[in-house]
Amino acid sequence: MKAQGKVFKYADNVDTDVIIPARYLNSSDPRELAAHCMEDIDKDFVNKVNKGDIIVARKNFGCGSSREHAPIAIKESGISCVIAETFARIFYRNAINIGLPIMECAEASKAINAGDEVSVDFDEGIITDITTGQTFKGQAFPEFMQKIVKAEGLVNYIKNR
Repeated sequence: MKAQGKVFKYADNVDTDVIIPARYLNSSDPRELAAHCMEDIDKDFVNKVNKGDIIVARKNFGCGSSREHAPIAIKESGISCVIAETFARIFYRNAINIGLPIMECAEASKAINAGDEVSVDFDEGIITDITTGQTFKGQAFPEFMQKIVKAEGLVNYIKNR
């Protein structure tokens, strides 16, 4: 499983309230959530993001409330992967459960810059910054997590079993 796209870069402690502001939680429609993804931290995100793009952040990405709306908004916006030094544990599980690939890699989260073109090989855990030529070794997905992500989430994975 692989992903490739342009990078949107964020700092430490990007919480679920800026990923999808609470004022939009009256909807569970993924397209509606994606239309407001990241708007409190990056007003132009929804106008610039393209299918396949990648978010790179520093520590504790997805902290805050446990809402599944946050990874749903990110995934529906077209983001193919989130790379961070660390993730909030509940966000990590919610992301996998809805089929959003994420990868922890401290070196990549520090070195990759906004606008860089990056590819991710989930099977090997290899992150390549195509712009700079640097490669990083992240944590490869265990096989069962790859199956959940490939099925587009835990519910689909269970249905298909």
